[in-house]
Formats: sequence, structure tokens, C-alpha cells
Amino acid sequence: MTAIARLDLRMNPTDKARISRAADLRGVPLSAFVRDAVLREAEHVMAAELTVTLSAEESRRFLKALDTPFKPNAKLKKAQIAAATLIR
Repeated sequence: MTAIARLDLRMNPTDKARISRAADLRGVPLSAFVRDAVLREAEHVMAAELTVTLSAEESRRFLKALDTPFKPNAKLKKAQIAAATLIR
């Protein structure tokens, strides 16, 4: 993969030395170490924020709601009629 995007990061010298030491211990370049660590954390954050976990009871209620035919109420029907007249 050819890298075409750049990410600049400012940090204090102590933090950089610590990260550099960890990269050396792994035997990888500093940039590769930082990239891999940041990508792992990004995956962790996205999984935590974008995953919905339901209990068994919540799952049953959710699936039942999906199986139940939708019945619009009077306000929605009125809004649909109003929207249809605007489109014409």
C-alpha cells in the first residue's frame, strides 16, 4: 500500500522517547508503530460506539416490532397528504 495521506502529531519529548523505545522493542519503525497503535484504537472505539447489544428480552421485543405491520397514526397520514401536495 502506498501512503498518500499525512498525519502530523505534536508531543512532548518524553512521550516521543517512550513511544520510540516501544517501537524499537517491537523492531518496527516509529511511524509504523504509531499507525498500527492508532488503527487498533480506532477499531476499538468504533466497535464500542457503533455496536448495539441487546438482552435476550430486548432482542425478542425488537424482532417482534420488526414483524408487526406498521400502522401510521392520524398525524402521520395528515403529514403524508400535505407532503404529497407539495411535491406536485
